[in-house]
Amino acid sequence: MHNYKELNVWKRGIKLTVQVYKIYQSFPSDERFGLISQIRRSAVSVPSNVAEGAGRRTNGEFANFLGIAHGSICELETQLYVAFELGYIESEKFQVVTTELTEI
Repeated sequence: MHNYKELNVWKRGIKLTVQVYKIYQSFPSDERFGLISQIRRSAVSVPSNVAEGAGRRTNGEFANFLGIAHGSICELETQLYVAFELGYIESEKFQVVTTELTEI
């Protein structure tokens, strides 16, 4: 088992989630049950899966959950691209958050 709170990937995942939550506050209210809901779930899923995997008993299980977290990053990036193309996210914010996604 790993202490997830000491893992940089978990710490950065938490910061990313907060960053994403701030970004979608400027989205149109009619996206509340669409993109906003999907983005929120994907963002929270990243550090959550790291934490869950760290709490498992084997490194294989941990690796599996890291793979799930990576999948959530890909899902989140796709949703952010859609939001960017719709004009919901400013270019500078989009670049910052997608760079962070790549690094995580």
